[in-house]
Amino acid sequence: MIRTFFIYLLILFVGILFFGSMILFAIPAIQESTFVLPKMKEAQIGADEVGTTRESLEKEINKLQVKLEKYTPTEAYIVINSNDNHFYLYKNKQLIRDGLCSTGKNERLVSADSTKEFIFHTPLGVRKVLGKQKNPVWAKPNWAFIEEGLPIPPPGHASRFESGTLGAYKLTLGDGYMIHGTIYKRFMGLNVTHGCIRMGDEDLEVVYNTMSVGSKVYIY
Repeated sequence: MIRTFFIYLLILFVGILFFGSMILFAIPAIQESTFVLPKMKEAQIGADEVGTTRESLEKEINKLQVKLEKYTPTEAYIVINSNDNHFYLYKNKQLIRDGLCSTGKNERLVSADSTKEFIFHTPLGVRKVLGKQKNPVWAKPNWAFIEEGLPIPPPGHASRFESGTLGAYKLTLGDGYMIHGTIYKRFMGLNVTHGCIRMGDEDLEVVYNTMSVGSKVYIY
């Protein structure tokens, strides 16, 4: 009897240890797994979304690069930054020269009798070189006389023509706008012009010799 009693006690003790271990280890382990798995799944979904977004962005960038390559001229062209007054000259899609320039001062001039108004700004957008000339003579427009407080002479009057003011070269862009030199070199890099793009002598010579009639001029 006593032996049988001790056997029952041993079986009961082993049972208590088994169920106790279940409570202490198995159940917490199961509970932990129920929380970890969704978190891992959520993290995986987030990584997948990031990967998909990155892949989409890379595809879009590649498409834009192809378009940019398609629209970028292979011949010479120039880019004018009218905010920083900086130019960038390209040829065969390579930057070959850059430097300071001067662009429009963005001011308004009104004649004394208020009948004429002029806005001195460099127009933004795309233009073409329409003509090139060495040692140009400046045909002074009406605003030049109004600005100086002088009477406006008739067309073709000798007082309208001035040598040296535009430097050694000019490239005409239409509507009276030009790329040319200047005698006011101390103002290079500032917004001081009446709309034209001024350059230093050495830069202008390179631009003149590189650009052709029809070359693009991008102004922003």
